Amino acid sequence: MMWIFNNANSAFDHYKSQILTHGINFDNTKALFNVGFTIENPMDNHISCEQRNWKQDYAEAEWQWYLSGDRNIKKLGELYGKVPEIWERMADSEGNVNSNYGWQWQRNKQLAKVIDMLRNNNNTRQAAISIYDAKEMKSYIHDTPCTYAVQFTIVDNKLNMCVTMRSNDLWYGFCNDQYCFSRLQLLVADELEIRLGTYFHFAHNLHLYNNIIEKL
Repeated sequence: MMWIFNNANSAFDHYKSQILTHGINFDNTKALFNVGFTIENPMDNHISCEQRNWKQDYAEAEWQWYLSGDRNIKKLGELYGKVPEIWERMADSEGNVNSNYGWQWQRNKQLAKVIDMLRNNNNTRQAAISIYDAKEMKSYIHDTPCTYAVQFTIVDNKLNMCVTMRSNDLWYGFCNDQYCFSRLQLLVADELEIRLGTYFHFAHNLHLYNNIIEKL
């Protein structure tokens, strides 16, 4: 069944319940496989679940870090006031990470080229940003990007977006990722001077870690 949600919080609540009820034990998680759903209002991107205690100021700092194109975690520390432990674990000896999506989409001017494609051809099927790249696996020693690609399509003069992920932690990853990706969708729509459409999110592996499940 293809689920359609009004906003990100509804999707979060639904899949939290689904993972707890139907998740498969998989590598210290409960996981669902090949999950895809649509969010009709991408900018309704706040997570209000009381247990999650999501922080918009952190998600916004992460978005601004992506916009900077600086993949060093020190930049995130400057924006947020501190560097979250998870990023410290993922960084190399110089503080760089592969999972700064803004650094990824600015490589080879991917984002600028995608905007130009869409501006020049409303029907293009090539407006995609590549993030995870198996040809670069040797560089994924400390951290591996969770997102394969982000693709944009104009339908009925609205900008639709599809995010495809190899792996997605619902509790932390999805909540902050969807915030940043919806901001990216808005950025591209504003550049094209068109309205936002829908946000389709696909994760090959959508999961909750066991330590989170114990708290729940």
